[in-house]
Amino acid sequence: MGETIFVGGGGEGYSAPQNLLLKYGNRHGLIAGATGTGKTVTLQVLAEGFSAEGVPVFMADVKGDLSGLAAAGSENHKLHEAFTKRAAQIGHTIVYRPYPVTFWDMFGQAGHPIRATVAEMGPLLLSRLLELTEPQEGVLNVAFRLADEEELPLLDLKDLQALLTFIAQHDGDISARYGLVASTSIGAIQRRLLVLENQGAAQMFGEPALELADLMRVDANGHGVVNILAADKLMNSPRLYATFLLWLLSELFEELPEVGDPDKPKLVFFFDEAHLLFNDAPRALVEKVEQVARLIRSKGVGIYFITQNPADVPDVILGQLGNRVQHALRAFTAKDQKDLKAASETYRPNPRFDISDAIRDVGTGEAVTSFLEAKGIPGIAERTMVRPPNSQLGPIDPMLRAGVMAISPMSAKYTAAIDRDSAYERLRTRAEAAARDAEAAEAAQARATEDEARRKEDAREYSRARRYDGEGYREPARRSGGSSRSDSLTTTLAKSFVRQLGTRTGQAVVRGILGSMFKR
Repeated sequence: MGETIFVGGGGEGYSAPQNLLLKYGNRHGLIAGATGTGKTVTLQVLAEGFSAEGVPVFMADVKGDLSGLAAAGSENHKLHEAFTKRAAQIGHTIVYRPYPVTFWDMFGQAGHPIRATVAEMGPLLLSRLLELTEPQEGVLNVAFRLADEEELPLLDLKDLQALLTFIAQHDGDISARYGLVASTSIGAIQRRLLVLENQGAAQMFGEPALELADLMRVDANGHGVVNILAADKLMNSPRLYATFLLWLLSELFEELPEVGDPDKPKLVFFFDEAHLLFNDAPRALVEKVEQVARLIRSKGVGIYFITQNPADVPDVILGQLGNRVQHALRAFTAKDQKDLKAASETYRPNPRFDISDAIRDVGTGEAVTSFLEAKGIPGIAERTMVRPPNSQLGPIDPMLRAGVMAISPMSAKYTAAIDRDSAYERLRTRAEAAARDAEAAEAAQARATEDEARRKEDAREYSRARRYDGEGYREPARRSGGSSRSDSLTTTLAKSFVRQLGTRTGQAVVRGILGSMFKR
């Protein structure tokens, strides 16, 4: 174990050996350059260096060729001769070797499934992912608040969909409690969720959710595990890619304890295609990234942004990136020239060459580098030849990849999804109970209606059956099994009849009726 990571260096017209100090590995960094200038090799070299020093790494494999870290390089590789020549120029000895790798894949195909719960993602990131308007985001916040208060765990997409349906069915009560919840906003969110589900993102949400400790492992030899997220298919949904990685950064920020300035990072996080994080991002989201970048280093995490142009990263974040590897920038247009000038001005000048010219002229595999020195002072910009990788350059064979996945302890832990009791199940249980209550109430109402109809029919039969025998009305024979309820009905009819009669004759008739009713 050493205190530095050798990145590259020497040769005629080039710098002395360039090293990244491990103690400043958590001060973040930038790898930038046009397509085809060598960013991927630099990324692979840095990952190898951190792993060799016992630092776990997380990186997204956007182009599908970083899986080579799991296999040793070979003298039979077509670039072996060029690598050997470069190694001699910079005074480096190539030792071909593999590195411990764990493959992850949000779609569960090219790696172990990597999941998050809806609750962990939170309304801010979900709103960004779904491209919601401000009113729609407000409805989503209401949904999360209601889930907390009603003890409805939001684990997967069907939980959120069920909760939105519940809100739509009770929008009046919920609006009175939390503010207006418009049905149009609910419908818009449901449609966005459907699109997300059609993109395959439903597999991203659920359990078992990723445990951060599983990204921060070392192997039996003390080498940091390189976690590689298969992102070639994920890049078809760039907003999903950026949101997921930002969620992961946020989780690291929230859960990891403060460690101050450790001798080496606890984890290094490489964020490839970093411009996707900031494209059309709302101010609140950019502020969150800024906060994470500023404070997460005290938790021992280093973030390295990989992008084509440093201008893709907001200045407030760019200013926090102390370790830099700038590959060639092409200046074909006026904007390109302006960006080139801006990029060169962020480096500590070197009197031996013009930084703008160097950034424009360096070839593939070469870069202008600046790494933090003692006391965190930015190093002078240097032209550097990046060392060849020790692992295989390019993707590994699918069979080898499958073998690596099969022996990984993460396979048994994350392969099978778990669908435990959550909002969907609890709301369904409530709905079924409400349906049973409604059926019971309907049945009771039907019985009451039937009883009322029977009472009315009894009254009509009673009225038809009475006859006058010269002295008074003769009561009809009681039905067998008669009850006091029938007597009560007869008495009620009689009293009504009393009110309708006003003559003395009528009163006499009533007395006859009452006599025949109560004289036994």
